[in-house]
Order: sequence, then structure tokens, then C-alpha cells
Amino acid sequence: MAVWKSALAAVVLGAAGHTAFAQSESASAETEASRVTLTADDVYVMEDENLVVAEGNVQAEYEGRVMTADRLTYDRQTAKVRAQGNVVILEPDGTQRFAEEIETDANLANGYAVGFSMRTTDGTTASANLARRENETYNSLERAVFTSCELCEEDTTPTWAIRARKAVFDEEEGMYSYRDAVLEIAGVPIIYLPYFAHPDPQAERRSGFLFPTVGSSSKRGFVYQQPYLWAISPYQDLTVSPMINSKVNPVMELDYRKRFWSGQVNFNASFTHEQNFDSDGETFGDEKWRGHIFGNGKFRLTNNWLWGFGVEKMSDDLYSRRYDIDGENEQRGLYTNQPRLLLSQIFTQGQSANWYADASLLTFDSLRFDDAREDSIADALPLAFAERVFDFGDYGYASVNASAAYLVRDAGSDSQRTSVGADWSMSKVLPGGFLAEPFAEARFDHYDLSDFPTEGEGDTVERGFGTAGMQVSYPLFRPGKSVDITVEPIIMGAVGTSGPNDSDIPIEDGDFYELDTSSLFDGNAQAGYDLYEGDSKLAAGISTVARWKSGVQFTGIAGRRWRSRNDPRFDESSNLDGTVSDWVGAFSLDLGNPFSIQTKVRLDDDTLELNRVDTSLDLNLNRVKASALYYQIKEDVSASGSPQEGILLQSEITVTDNYFVLYGLQRDIEGNRDIRHSLGLGYQDDCSRFELIFERSEQIDRQLGPSDSILFRFSLKTLGQVGSNNFE
Repeated sequence: MAVWKSALAAVVLGAAGHTAFAQSESASAETEASRVTLTADDVYVMEDENLVVAEGNVQAEYEGRVMTADRLTYDRQTAKVRAQGNVVILEPDGTQRFAEEIETDANLANGYAVGFSMRTTDGTTASANLARRENETYNSLERAVFTSCELCEEDTTPTWAIRARKAVFDEEEGMYSYRDAVLEIAGVPIIYLPYFAHPDPQAERRSGFLFPTVGSSSKRGFVYQQPYLWAISPYQDLTVSPMINSKVNPVMELDYRKRFWSGQVNFNASFTHEQNFDSDGETFGDEKWRGHIFGNGKFRLTNNWLWGFGVEKMSDDLYSRRYDIDGENEQRGLYTNQPRLLLSQIFTQGQSANWYADASLLTFDSLRFDDAREDSIADALPLAFAERVFDFGDYGYASVNASAAYLVRDAGSDSQRTSVGADWSMSKVLPGGFLAEPFAEARFDHYDLSDFPTEGEGDTVERGFGTAGMQVSYPLFRPGKSVDITVEPIIMGAVGTSGPNDSDIPIEDGDFYELDTSSLFDGNAQAGYDLYEGDSKLAAGISTVARWKSGVQFTGIAGRRWRSRNDPRFDESSNLDGTVSDWVGAFSLDLGNPFSIQTKVRLDDDTLELNRVDTSLDLNLNRVKASALYYQIKEDVSASGSPQEGILLQSEITVTDNYFVLYGLQRDIEGNRDIRHSLGLGYQDDCSRFELIFERSEQIDRQLGPSDSILFRFSLKTLGQVGSNNFE
């Protein structure tokens, strides 16, 4: 064994620091940590050539790095080090580097590696015929190949790879860039890119071109979209994505994100100068600027208060469908929206251990076809709520609250409501194991109807009302060897103000409410403000929970509700009409990871016929994953006045370890049509996921009609997703 000082160690092992070569510690250090241990079958000095040579099973160790080679030569005159034959360098983090030959100079500023390759701990590999280090941070590779697919054998073809005439790795910028690059899938060239760049998979976020989207659409023709990520700072970035279409004019899409010390903002926008066009790309109408913007932000003011905003705007009703813009109906603030309605909002929200408050300004824009009534959609300017809770210990909890809703329309009548209320409840265990929960609530509403047609006299309506009652239950528990069962009969009785619903009060927030098991035992079963369930009422039902030792669990609750008088302000769809409700029930069976099902039912109070059923199912077996939703609503209880029945299904079936089948269905059974129907094939491994999906849509919206689509997606590990979002 021969031991050399760090001058040789730094030069030899410093060459392994990065993709090609790396900077080492100072050669003058004499500490034990900076010494190199060199072992070889034979070490000798060639005095005439002034060379130190190590041959046969050469192994050098320095600061956790280990290099092996057949031969190592150190030129004492030029201070150059050359390692030859089966050179392998193992980094402390597990990264491996290979070469047929490595040479570097004393300053480590220049050097080369022949037959170079590397493999990182996350499976990323790169190789090149020749690798050069031209300065301290700049490394170039000739005839380079990059992939994140693990190669178990030398002749294995990776699922995907980037093959380039030249590749450059800039250590300071943390970027790989390629000239004359070709993306290969299973060894087959797919896309040629004259220039392409991506960040080092282990580096921080960097500016650069992202993978393009390439596709074909019957609406827009051939589509090419090339995103560029501009990392403006560590806290903000902008993605600029111009889209070229062969049938219609180009579109510019922008995505902006920024983090502040107190919050963050996100914006997605696009714009173009074009006419309208139909499903075949035929243009019509005036050519003008069109676009959209979606955005949201949230900022903390204090430990208890924050404020935020959400914005959704489009120039045309069908803009998002013509250009396949995603993002409608995402929650961008306190409130989310209904399909084909855009919601913009600004809000503030505060909360502590015993109080909560929020206030919002909400404006709506409709994208629906039938909106001659668009101007009749009310904006909330503002909508506010505040509540303070008091803990009385053994005497229960009480709260006081206030609410306001000022609704403004461009066409039609405005309405303004201000409400104040209070409620109290407590829970006591009575002798014999009965659980009693008395409660009481009261509220006062003031309506300004100066712009609203009313039957009564005056411009305002005021009302005061309340409810008091008690819920009593008797939980029965039976432990068992294999299953524990809890059965709990429940009854609720309450007395409320008679006839609280003035016919002059407009119904703004109660049109689509329906009594189910979630509100079956509430003193006031109506969740909104404009309608209130007064008079006397009684609810009875039973709850059951069964828990098996194996982890299986069944839960169920069912019951119905009675009232002392019929309130004509409640329609049949609300399940609060008449003096008795339909039977309602909710049941779930959870088998753990493999299977779960949840069902809600509504049975007719007279005939016990099924008026409504909503069932969701989740399946996660070894080779089958699926989620399904089925619904059926009879005409009599449908809020739309029409019967409804449909199914929504998404599934993935694994055929082999790598191949899978995708199937999706959104079917309107009542209308006998498939809203969406898709079938696809896919492949995935440790470094990629490929999906090819055929989709048929029968949606018709003005000039946009039924369409067939081919969806292509290819996700590359470390590089993100490529492919088209929608081919039509």
C-alpha cells in the first residue's frame, strides 16, 4: 500500500465531483481528513518521464469518494493525472460515474473523460462518447444520452431517452441544455428539437423551455404549444406558452405565481385576436381580442385574520371550450361555483377559539346558453356572517350570530337581508343511559324590499321566530368476539313559531335544499335564511354501527320527520312539504382498502317507492381500481322538474406489470346518451407513464357539437408531462 498526500488525491478524485469533473479541496491541506489512500498491485516511479504510476486493481479513497481503475498515472512536471481502464468513481451519496479514461490538469479547469457515463441514486443516467470540463462550472458532452430509466443490463433500451449531438451541463445554473436533441420512446425517435434544456433533477428551479404540447384538433387543426418557464426569483415564476394552431390564429397563455411573506397569488390567463369558430374550425363573426383570466390570492393580516380574492373572467361564453382551457369551477376563495358560472370574489376571514367571522363580495358571470336571464343573476355585495360562542360548562354552549346578504341585479329586483340570532344547546346523560340534548334558537330578520314586488304594504318585511326542543337517544352497545354493534334509537321533538315564512320574502338561498339524514334531527331542518321551518315537529329514526375486528365497518341511519301543519312555501323537492316527510336513509360499508360503498336513499312516505338514490363506490383491488357514482331522481322530487338518472365511472385495470386499460363513462341514462365515453391503453414503469385514450363526447353547446378525441399523455420522471391535453 502506498499513501500519498492530498495533492494527488484532490486531482485524482476531484475529477468525479460532477457530471464530468468537479472542483476539489485545496491541495495544500495536510489534515488527516484530506489525505488520500491509494492501493494498487504495483506502484513505481518512471524517473525519465517524471511519472508516478499505479497499476493493477488501483483503488483510491478520498473524503468518502472511491475510485477504481486499471492504471493511474501522475505527471509530476505538468501535474496532470490520468486514470485508464474501467474507471469507476463512487460518490458519498451513491452516485456512480464510469469512464474508459479520465484526465485533468492541476487547476481542475480543463480535462476530459472518454466513454463517460453516470448513474444517480434516483435512477437518472447520462452517457457520452466524450465529456469535457472547460472551466470550473461548464461541462460539455459529445454524443450524449440522458434518461431517468434504470437500465438493468447494458444493452437494455430505456423507455425514454434524450439523445443529442451535444449536451452542456452548467453547474452554476444547474441546467442541462442540448443541441440537435431527439426524444426517443423505446428506442424509436419521436420528436426532434434543435434546442432543448431542463434543470438538473437534483437542482433548484431554473428558467428554461419545458416540453411542448403537440396535437391535432378538429376545431383548431394542428396544435403546437411551447411553454417557457422564467424563474424570476426564488419566490416567483412566469410560464409563457404560445400556442400555434393551423386553422385559427395563435394563442398566448401565461401562468404567473408568486409567494410573499404573508401569502401568495396565482394567475392563469390567455389571449388571442380571432373570430369565433365552430367544431370544424369554420370561423364566423368579427375578429377581435378574446381571452380569459383565472386567479386567486390569500394573505394573512394577523394571527386571526386573513384576506383573499378569486377572479374568473372570459371574453366569450364558449372561449374555454373552443381552446380547451382548464380551471373552471375550481375553488378560488371562500366559495365555489356551479358549472358554467364564473365567480369572482374578494373576502376576509377571521377565527379564534370562540369566534368566527367572514365577509365577501361576490359577482357572477354566466356561460350558459339560456341566459337571457344572465342579468337577473344576483351579485352579493356583500355576504357576511359572524358568530361568538360561549362555554357555560355543565350548562352547555350558547352563541350569538349576525348575517347579512345584499343582493344586486342588473335586471330585476334587488333584496337586502340583515339577521341576528342566538342559540343554545347542552348534552346530559340521564339515569338509565339515555342521552338528552335540549336546544333552543331564535332569530330576527329584516328585509328591505323597496325594489321588490310584494303583496303586502310597505317596503320592508320583518320577522322574529324561534324553536325550542330536545333530542333524546338511547345508545345500546353489544361487544362480540368478531364484531361490536351499536344501535341507537333517536327521537327529536321541537316547538317553533307558527307560520314564519312571509309570502313577501323572496326565496334566494333555499331553492335547491333537500331534507336528508344530515338535518333529520335538527330543530330547523332548512339550512338557508329565506325559509324557516317553524311550527311543531317530530323526527324519529335509528342509527346503527357495526365494527368487525378485521377492520370492516358498516354504518346506517334512517328515519322520517313529521310537522304539525303544512307550509306551502316548501315544495315537494325539499322533502319539507306537507305534514310528513319521505323516509330518508344513509348507509355505508367499508371493507378497508379493497372496497367501500356509500348510499343515500329517499323513499315515498305513502308507497315506499324509491324517489331518490345516490350511490358511490370505490374499488381498489390488486389489478383493478375504480370509482363510480350512480344517481336516480324521480320527476316529482327533482328540483328541475324532470326525472334524472345517470352514472359516472372511472376505472383502471392492470393487465400486466407494465400495461393497463383505462375506461371512463359519464352517461345520462334518462336521456339515453353518453355525455362522455372513453377507452384507453397505457404503459408505465419506474421512469414513465404513457396513456393513449379515445374519447367520445355528445355535449352540444351552440356551435360546438359532439366530438371525438384522442388523448395522448406521456409523463417522464424528472422532466414532467408531455403530450396533448385534448385532441378532437
